[in-house]
Amino acid sequence: MIPGSFEYHRPVSLQDAIALLVQLGDDASPLAGGHSLIPVMKTRLATPEHLVDLAGISGLKGIRRQQDHIVIGAMTTQSDMIASPVLAETLPIIRETSLLIADPQIRYVGTLGGNVANGDPGNDMPALMMCLDAEYRLAGKNGERSIRAREFYLGAYDTARRNDEILTEVRIPIPPEGHGYAYEKLKRKVGDYAVAAAAVMLTASNGTCRTASIGLTNVADTPLFAEEAARALVGTRLEPAAIANAAKAAEGITNPASDGRGPSEYRRKMAGVMVRRAVERAKARAGM
Repeated sequence: MIPGSFEYHRPVSLQDAIALLVQLGDDASPLAGGHSLIPVMKTRLATPEHLVDLAGISGLKGIRRQQDHIVIGAMTTQSDMIASPVLAETLPIIRETSLLIADPQIRYVGTLGGNVANGDPGNDMPALMMCLDAEYRLAGKNGERSIRAREFYLGAYDTARRNDEILTEVRIPIPPEGHGYAYEKLKRKVGDYAVAAAAVMLTASNGTCRTASIGLTNVADTPLFAEEAARALVGTRLEPAAIANAAKAAEGITNPASDGRGPSEYRRKMAGVMVRRAVERAKARAGM
């Protein structure tokens, strides 16, 4: 289908972009890479009368280390993150996840901010950001505020972002050296959304898991932070029984739809399988 008619705006500063959103109100939508927004516009599930393109705002791009955090500008592309030596050194799971998103053409244009900001439950980065306990920085007419990724997602395409706000950057705590990590994604073909996917981060000492975090993609109306599943791993040596308990706990919080990727029962079970695979790879990377 063809999107409805709209007026296109390309501000060159964050202040101008916010002013446009305030002026145009609910009829306007921010535009990042467009890979989530444009498809729903084509199906008329979204019909904004104005698109405010953020690509001309240079200050929204870049990756930097700031004390014990990594800060990524919202308009930083997946390709930028894949190529970043800073992320390769501190947060290699981001590169691993970015490489599983769509295809190279989309990764050259698709942005981190666009992937996390619009509440599309099929996007990969939101669950990863929940797993990493990332914080989103938002700017609007009333100034700036921060909100944890774990509190940002309210429903399908429904987030805590206000209509006049723009996500400007993502702040991620740097995990300790030697941490284990993995992002496992089951999909039907290259470029597709996940049937189910899981992000896992853990730390270990003396052969015992000390901390764990798990995020789930595309198995509910929102990305899921699987807190109980992660707790099932802490204090164990990540033996098969502990991993099985974590997988079962993860399955228990899912509520996937039956669709072209499979019936809900299958997708729920695959969420557990992805957790198991991700934990096993993270365990190996942590040297356990």
